[in-house]
Amino acid sequence: MTAEQKQRPTPAGADPHDLRTHTCGSLTPNEIGQTVILKGWVDTRRDLGGVIFVDLRDRYGLTQIVFSPQDDAPSHKAADRLRSEYVISIAGRVQQRSEETINDKLPTGRLEVRVHSLAILSAAAPPPFVVSAHAQKNQAASEDLRLRYRYLDLRRPETQHRFLLRHRVYQVIHRYFDRHDFIEVETPMLMKSTPEGARDYLVPSRIHPGQFYALPQSPQTYKQILMVAGLDRYVQIVKCFRDEDLRADRQPEFTQVDVEISFATEALVQSLTEGLMCALWQEVLDIPLQAPFTRLTHNEALRRYGSDKPDLRFGLELINLNACFAGSGFRVFDAALEGGGAIVGLVAPGMGDRGRGYMDRLDKTVVRKRIGAAGLIYVRFPSSGEKPLSSVKEHVLARRYVDKAIRQSGARAGDLLLILCGTTPRVYKQMGTLRLHMGNELDLLKNAPSWAFAWVTEFPLLEWDAREKRYSAMHHPFTSPHPGDVQMLSDNPEQARARAYDLVLNGNEIGGGSIRIHDVQVQQQIFTLLGISEHEAQEQFGFLLDALRFGAPPHGGIALGLDRIVMLITGAESLRDVIAFPKTQSAQELMSSTPSIIDPSKLDELHISINLPA
Repeated sequence: MTAEQKQRPTPAGADPHDLRTHTCGSLTPNEIGQTVILKGWVDTRRDLGGVIFVDLRDRYGLTQIVFSPQDDAPSHKAADRLRSEYVISIAGRVQQRSEETINDKLPTGRLEVRVHSLAILSAAAPPPFVVSAHAQKNQAASEDLRLRYRYLDLRRPETQHRFLLRHRVYQVIHRYFDRHDFIEVETPMLMKSTPEGARDYLVPSRIHPGQFYALPQSPQTYKQILMVAGLDRYVQIVKCFRDEDLRADRQPEFTQVDVEISFATEALVQSLTEGLMCALWQEVLDIPLQAPFTRLTHNEALRRYGSDKPDLRFGLELINLNACFAGSGFRVFDAALEGGGAIVGLVAPGMGDRGRGYMDRLDKTVVRKRIGAAGLIYVRFPSSGEKPLSSVKEHVLARRYVDKAIRQSGARAGDLLLILCGTTPRVYKQMGTLRLHMGNELDLLKNAPSWAFAWVTEFPLLEWDAREKRYSAMHHPFTSPHPGDVQMLSDNPEQARARAYDLVLNGNEIGGGSIRIHDVQVQQQIFTLLGISEHEAQEQFGFLLDALRFGAPPHGGIALGLDRIVMLITGAESLRDVIAFPKTQSAQELMSSTPSIIDPSKLDELHISINLPA
C-alpha cells in the first residue's frame, strides 16, 4: 500500500469498499481510533457467543476483525455466512485488543478492527486442504494435491514468504551487476539445437517445414558472441530448458543468473561472484559472509571428501590407506591396488561401541544396497580401551597391517574406522556418500556453520565415454584447457585440466563456469577430440567459429542456479517449493494438465505426424 493510497480520502458518494486504505499487515497503534478499509481472504472464523472473530489475510499479514451486533447488526448477520477463503472487504474502527486476547506472535496482534460495514466480494468453495496461516505442519496436504490447486497453495503465508525472498534476490542481483558495469541483454528463446549435453526441447517451425528450433539449455554461445561484439560485461536472469529426468533439485525449465566477462581471469569471475553472494546473504538474510571462499582442486575435493561438491559444514575427511595395506596378502585389498584402485578409510568418532547388528545393517542397507560398494570392512575401538576389533580375521589380514591403518587414520578409543576399496575415482565417491550418511548419523550438522561455500577448480577437461568410445566434455566444449596443458591435447588429452570452476554451497552445486576458448584453432581441436567432424562443427557451430576469427577477446563467466540458491536461502526441501508453477518428477504441471494432446489440425500445419509406440 503506497503512502498516496493511505492518505487519499474516499470521494463523496463513492462506494466505501472501492478503496483499500491499509493491508492486513500494516496496522500499528498509530491507527487506533481511525476508520480503515481492509480487503482479503477469510483465514479463520470463530463464533463466540454472538460475537464473530475473523482473521483476515492478505499477502502482507493477518488482522483480527470483529463482528458484533452492537457495532453493526447487518454486518454481523452477513458475517454468519463467511467461510474459509471467502474474499471480503470491511470498513471498521481500529482499537486495541483486550489484554487477555493479545497475540504477540503477529505484528498486528495487539490490534483489532470493529467492523461496521461488510461486503462479500467472492464466495469460496470448501478448499481441498487447509490454507490457513495457522495450519500446522501435520496438516500439510500431499504435494500432488497442492500442485493441482497451486493457486490455493500459493496463498499460504509460508509459500508467499519464499516468493517474497525470491523477489528480493532478483532485486539484489540487478543492483549488484549494475554497480559493476554489467549490461542486461536478452538472448533468444528460439535457437539452434546443438549437441551440448542434455536433450533439447524442440519447437517445430511452421514456416520452414521439417525444421526445428530448440529452447536454450543455456545462452552459452550467444553470450560468448556478445563478448566478441565488444559488450565487455553481460548478465541476464534467464530461463533455460533441459529434457532430462527430474529429481528434487532439478526441473525441466529453470532460471539461471548468466554472466560473461571479457578479459576475465578465474580470480576475477570468482571475486565478483563472491561479492554477489555476500550481497545476497547480507541484504536478504542479514547474514554477513566471509570471503574469499575455500578453494579446492577437483582432485583434492574427491580425495578428501569423496565428492566434487563437498559439504564442508562438517569434517570426516577421507584417508588413503594404500600404503598401510600394500603387500598385505588380503585378496580384496591386493586386487584393488593391483588394478590401480584405492583403499579408503573414514573415522566415525564415538561409534566404536556399535554392535554387530548395527554394523551388519550399515553394510547391507547402506554400503551394498544404497552406495553400490562390494562390502564394508571396519575396525571398532571400544570406549573401554579394549583391543580394537577388526571385521576381518587376523589369519586373513595380519594385525600389523591393521595397526598401520589405525595409526594412519588417527582413530582412538570409542571410534569406528570404516574402510572401502575399489577402482578410482569410484571408491572415493562411494566413501563420499558414506561420509554424508555418517554425518547424519552423528548429527554433525546440529551445531555446524549454516553456510559453507567452496570453489572446486581444475576439473578434468575431458572424460572418456566408454559406451560412445570417444571423449566428452566434463563441462561443455567451449571450456579452455589450462594454459600448461594445451600440449596434452595432442598426446594425453585425458590428463588435461580445464579452466573450469564450480561454486558449491552445503554440498550443492549452485553455479558453474569457466574461462572460454577464444582461439579458433584450439576450439576446432577440442571438437575433433569430441568426435565432431569439421563438417559437423561448421554445421552446428559455424556461427561461433566464424565469430572467433574476427578478433575474440579472452573471456569467461559463470551460470548460477537461481532456483537452487533460493531453495537453500529459504530452507525449502525442493526446487518445486520456490518455483511458482513447477513440474512434477514426471515433468507434468498438474494445475493446467501440461503437457497435453494437440489438435490434429495444428499438427498438420506443422507437417508433423505422431507415431506412438505400440
